[in-house]
Amino acid sequence: MTLTPSHIIEYLFCPRFTYFEYVLGIPQYEDKNYKVMRGRHLHDERLERNKDYLRRRLGRPGAPVVEKLVDQYLTNAFLRGVVDEVLAFGDESMAPLDYKFAEYKDKIFSTYQTQLYCYAWLIEDNFDRRVDRGFLVYTRSNNRVVEVPITDENKADVRRAAEAIFSIIDRNFFPKATKAKARCVTCTYRNVCIK
Repeated sequence: MTLTPSHIIEYLFCPRFTYFEYVLGIPQYEDKNYKVMRGRHLHDERLERNKDYLRRRLGRPGAPVVEKLVDQYLTNAFLRGVVDEVLAFGDESMAPLDYKFAEYKDKIFSTYQTQLYCYAWLIEDNFDRRVDRGFLVYTRSNNRVVEVPITDENKADVRRAAEAIFSIIDRNFFPKATKAKARCVTCTYRNVCIK
């Protein structure tokens, strides 16, 4: 079994999410969420339209974008995922680019950042190239592109989360709930969770 960035995001939301969904097998019915489904459809549309478009302006001085790999399915020992675009730069670094069916409101959600950190980890493992930034395209804000810095600590954090998820699943371990109790209000497992 390998994880997806969604598993990591759910675990960071609350470790008990992992327990309810993957130890007890209680589904969360994510497919009913309109934005999730619209976003998935939009990814397919964008990938078809932009196959030959190279984002040269995202490069650094002396290190322009030199290649774009579209719709990349990547794996490592822990994780798997499809990256909308993997950008290669002239300085041998790479970066993930991900489309979001969302408006940019001067704030980057932690879930979006975590997804980019996961992709950075996958890109480094698969291409043996450094990743120190990623990009988000907000399709509901006229395709605004926002750069997100990615540190070694960010990549180590998602690796630690992946190891913790496997520990919960392998040991049937019931973890402590998140300390952010406001998350419990919207959690799909609020009716079965012990406070």
